[in-house]
Amino acid sequence: MSSTIQEKRDRIIEEMSLFDDSYERFAYVIEKGKKAEPLPVEYKTDAFRIEGCMSNLWLVPEFRDSLCYYNSDSDSPITRGVTYLLCSLYSEHTPEDVLSVDPVFLSEVGITQHLSSNRRNGLSNVTAKILGYAELQKSQSV
Repeated sequence: MSSTIQEKRDRIIEEMSLFDDSYERFAYVIEKGKKAEPLPVEYKTDAFRIEGCMSNLWLVPEFRDSLCYYNSDSDSPITRGVTYLLCSLYSEHTPEDVLSVDPVFLSEVGITQHLSSNRRNGLSNVTAKILGYAELQKSQSV
């Protein structure tokens, strides 16, 4: 049985709390990003590009069997890692579940405080897109 979205969130927080400083946390985030499959080139278009980020960042949503799925890619290792964590958290859940978890948890574990303002802006845009796609799917299934 797959984990609930809250269990995934708690697991990320627990894993991040094992690190004493921001350098170790970012190393962990970068390693997580390396696990992500790169997006096929046909998805690296303006239609999927997230604006407001220093690096190139793409987010591809998919809805099947009443569940949300998200994939992302970036040319920045940190951005790729952070968005991989978000996509892993929010994928394989209903739109209602996606909308129930506030992405503020990334600041709770000390990630967002150490990002540049442009990267924080890009991260905010990613979470807005993830939640927006879930909201759209929820409204279409009513």
